[in-house]
Amino acid sequence: MTKTLRTAIGGILASAAISCMAVLPATAQTTIEVHNTMSAGGSEDAALQRFSEFLEERAPGRFDIVPYLGGQLGSEVDVLELLNLGQTQMSLTGGLFMNQYAPELDAVSVPFVFPDWNAVEHFMMNTDSGKAIQAKAREQGNIVYLGPQMRAFRHMTSNREINTPEDLKGLTMRLPQIPIWLDVWGELGVQPVVIPAPDIYFAMRTGQVEAHENSLASPYTRQMWEVQKYIITTAHLSFPWHWVASARWWDGLSAEDQALITEAVEAARSHGFTVEAEADDFYRAELIKNGMTFIDVDQAPFRETARPAVDRILSEMADGVTTDIEAAIAATR
Repeated sequence: MTKTLRTAIGGILASAAISCMAVLPATAQTTIEVHNTMSAGGSEDAALQRFSEFLEERAPGRFDIVPYLGGQLGSEVDVLELLNLGQTQMSLTGGLFMNQYAPELDAVSVPFVFPDWNAVEHFMMNTDSGKAIQAKAREQGNIVYLGPQMRAFRHMTSNREINTPEDLKGLTMRLPQIPIWLDVWGELGVQPVVIPAPDIYFAMRTGQVEAHENSLASPYTRQMWEVQKYIITTAHLSFPWHWVASARWWDGLSAEDQALITEAVEAARSHGFTVEAEADDFYRAELIKNGMTFIDVDQAPFRETARPAVDRILSEMADGVTTDIEAAIAATR
């Protein structure tokens, strides 16, 4: 090859390299799929939107957020497996992963344990038990825990006026197939009846059950004023959402991107809290407008009556869980 030819070829290659550099962005865009099983319009959707907006505000064009609502890519179980394999990036998921990876630490799923949201959040983020849940989720499921998001506390509805735990005796009550919930409510004197969620309204209309428990979204969206009279504010459980990420994906991010995404999750959690609280107030007003009567009971006697079952459940959990529950409650009073 002549010197002239080598020089010409070198110039062509250099020009091509410069052209390629010209069409590539300075920093490649990162795609983040975020999953949730709820449909659009709720506090979950609002939180995902705030997450996307925050990242766009702080790093315009850096991230491409792709939300998948309504379980578009499968159930919680399916998405947890995708996260485990690194085939998707993030999820605003329910508490299934705690029962799957750390059931001996999952006090958050036990009714009548935590009196308010602050205690739930403190337990998950600041206690040894909460940190152990996070560690087990990473070790066993390749899940990086980024924080809980408030879901409104659950209450009960009934066709019977309920003012004290004694009024629950013999009440037929719909419950999901969750053994610890069946145990706790059985301790309170109800007759649990396991019925799938889509059949709740029909079961009440036909008299199969007299009561059920859920957040206020349930009686509102199901127009339960047609088949129920009372809402009793037992506030027995907040079953939060949790922001999680695939460790296989997360560990490949730069420290700067990890920090920015963590900040975005904090902004999303805060916004989701506000929207959920506003929605809960709205549901209460609308349920009253449609004829349902709220009975704001003294919750302490209900918690005390449920205590034997709660203590049995907690006694089977890991050492330190009860101490961490007490610490979380004390720290947030």
